[in-house]
Amino acid sequence: MAAPKPEEISHPPLDQLQGLEYCIDSNPSWGEAIALGFQHYILALGTAVMIPSFLVPLMGGTDGDKVRVVQTLLFVEGINTLLQTLFGTRLPTVIGGSYAFMVPVISIIHDSSLANIENPHVRFLNTMRAVQGALIVASSIQIILGYSQIWAICSRFFSPLGMVPVIALAGFGLFDRGFPVVGRCVEIGIPMFILFVIFSQYLKNFHARQIPILERFALLISITVIWAYAHLLTVGGAYKHRPELTQLNCRTDKANLISSAPWIKIPYPLQWGAPTFDAGHAFGMMAAVLVSLIESTGAYKAASRLASATPPPAHVLSRGIGWQGIGILFNGLFGTLTGSSVSVENVGLLGSTRVGSRRVVQISAGFMIFFSILGKFGALFASIPFTIFAALYCVLFGLVASVGLSFLQFTNMNSMRNLFITGVALFLGLSVPEYFREYTARATHGPAHTSAGWFNDFLNTIFFSSPTVAMIVAVFLDNTLDYKDSARDRGMPWWVKFRTFKGDSRNEEFYTLPFNLNRFFPPS
Repeated sequence: MAAPKPEEISHPPLDQLQGLEYCIDSNPSWGEAIALGFQHYILALGTAVMIPSFLVPLMGGTDGDKVRVVQTLLFVEGINTLLQTLFGTRLPTVIGGSYAFMVPVISIIHDSSLANIENPHVRFLNTMRAVQGALIVASSIQIILGYSQIWAICSRFFSPLGMVPVIALAGFGLFDRGFPVVGRCVEIGIPMFILFVIFSQYLKNFHARQIPILERFALLISITVIWAYAHLLTVGGAYKHRPELTQLNCRTDKANLISSAPWIKIPYPLQWGAPTFDAGHAFGMMAAVLVSLIESTGAYKAASRLASATPPPAHVLSRGIGWQGIGILFNGLFGTLTGSSVSVENVGLLGSTRVGSRRVVQISAGFMIFFSILGKFGALFASIPFTIFAALYCVLFGLVASVGLSFLQFTNMNSMRNLFITGVALFLGLSVPEYFREYTARATHGPAHTSAGWFNDFLNTIFFSSPTVAMIVAVFLDNTLDYKDSARDRGMPWWVKFRTFKGDSRNEEFYTLPFNLNRFFPPS
């Protein structure tokens, strides 16, 4: 047998991911685009419901308060997604709520000046206003770093090798929101996971009217089937005598969202009253804004690949961060209890459907705004058990992580230097946050526990984030360890042409502002 040729053994690196049906600026038919947009909206509900469901009861809020916060968060998500896809990076990314803000928000909730208020409703309102004030002040970090192009300058220290752990852990770092949550209700979670994989992968060649309908709408179809199955289990009394936690994760009637939701309610700025400002709260929140910036940077890189676009040039990335800062300002003004970040699960859905169209995500933003105003209808979809979303996360977070690993094709992985940097950054990116989580669960406070609350919040927030730890480790090692003689090994000859807008002719097609705005904001 003849020896295989070199081209038969290895695959040449590709600037753009192949195999997508629609890239960033190509669009499916309007009917298909609307259905795909609705699918992105449904997926975004998981985080939009989970964060308020956890935080509002801690603040003394009622089910009615929880519904209002969910509606407000979805409304602001819709606005921020539209702004980001029109004027920010222009990538097909949903801008949703972020778990990065949980540590400083919980710290504010436990502040003695708020926690000692006896009236639950007054405590809820005062805590909400304190969170709003902290978000409004902290949003200035991303606005300044973005619009001053400081983040573009910082991105000069990034390489394909340095970005691999950041992007990979944007997905892998969320492992605790996958199967550990599925395990809380395996009779729903595992069938959901199996059905989604079968439809999206094994039956992807099934066509109806020349559309791979099972692959493209696997999420909608599998959620509908399993949601109906979960409802049958609920009304059939399968959970009547089960523990409260099992009922909360399995039943379809435990969220209390539909009964508490108004028919029509339009969220508006300062609806909870005038925000209050505290320097300690704001400083802790700034750490979450920095974490959101880093996590979104990784997610933008992944989204560009899954939309079959080139990596966003430095000034486009910085522009997107600036708009994300404005999004966090809106979070503070409207009162959503969390800041903004790129929704990693929606980035994964781009790959699962093989549709990276910008228009689809803009349509999903329309659904977010529409259903946040029509409260009862939005609450119906928001009552989907969270276990169903967790089963989807097992696939979609993994897909985003694998996109991060795909950047290794531009580097030399026969280099011991590169193996060291990649391995250490990935390991510490998983291990350090896990230590912080375990310590906090055991001691009810983070490892940083001094008399300065703002300092504790800052450190605990930073080291709770896997992509943030990975970026600190990877970028430091990549720029200090034999960096002068390893440009080619790091992938810099491929990366350098995407640093500037005019470095690659395709950038104009993907990232030019609409309405001829580039005349007023010329790219650098």
